Amino acid sequence: MAASFLATVAMVAASVPAVYVFGDSLADVRNNNHLLTLLKADFPHNGMDYPGGKATGRFSNGKNSADFLDIHIFVYKIQYYSTVYASLARNLGQAQAASHLAKSIFAITIGSNDIIHYAKAATKLRNPSQQFVDALIQSLTGQLQSLHNLGARKVVFLGVGPVGCTPSLRELSSTKDCGAEANAMAVQYNKAAEAVLSGMSAQHPDLHYALFDSSAALLRYIDQPAAYGFAEAKAACCGLGDLNAKIACTPISHYCSNRSDHVFWDFYHPTEATAQKLSSTAFDGSPPFIFLINIRQLSEI
Repeated sequence: MAASFLATVAMVAASVPAVYVFGDSLADVRNNNHLLTLLKADFPHNGMDYPGGKATGRFSNGKNSADFLDIHIFVYKIQYYSTVYASLARNLGQAQAASHLAKSIFAITIGSNDIIHYAKAATKLRNPSQQFVDALIQSLTGQLQSLHNLGARKVVFLGVGPVGCTPSLRELSSTKDCGAEANAMAVQYNKAAEAVLSGMSAQHPDLHYALFDSSAALLRYIDQPAAYGFAEAKAACCGLGDLNAKIACTPISHYCSNRSDHVFWDFYHPTEATAQKLSSTAFDGSPPFIFLINIRQLSEI
């Protein structure tokens, strides 16, 4: 599987000049190292399986989903992308910049942190879950339209996974079951995002997209871990407390000896093994996990 997956990545790299990733901590490839924030992963035991064995700022034991998208990756917050667009237009010229961006892939993975924080918030009853999802979709719609206005023509939307099954939210349950409300919100969000992208592609015939249903794809590993090479789908590999989910992965945390048999690295984020399996499905999979086309097919347009 690994050889086939890497061959696919090489093929995509040959036809796509760049992959621009807009995401949260699931796609962070060391950006937070340069920001004034406490949300960092530039310390052990993060990165222990990354080449060199050092923490890089990724919330993972090794590589994450953004790493598997391409070797030429630029990770941004959407609100900062306008400066990148201006720089490209200035350096390449308007026409060449437009051509570069039209051939590039824009990968978006946002929403997970919002739903997790909602599920853990004591004040959530004042803001019903559907209303909260609607607000996220309204924001997403504006962001997608802004990206299109700034040259994005090939979009990969990596949907929110079954965040109710993260060790952090399982730990809140006396039975250690998945959080049903958070998982339902993820499904609602992904369906609404697909409707937004479908509407935009109808409005803009030059816009092409692939939507990866992270929720359905990841639930396979959680519900039937042994079938996909995993031994542990509930507890985090690295952390402290019940399910290793009370305290984040820090230098004083416990960590598992075999990271490849755990679905989750820490209380929120997947292991490198999980990220690679998910990315492989997004690259070369088929409905119902990736649709209307997969990333390989998107790159060939």
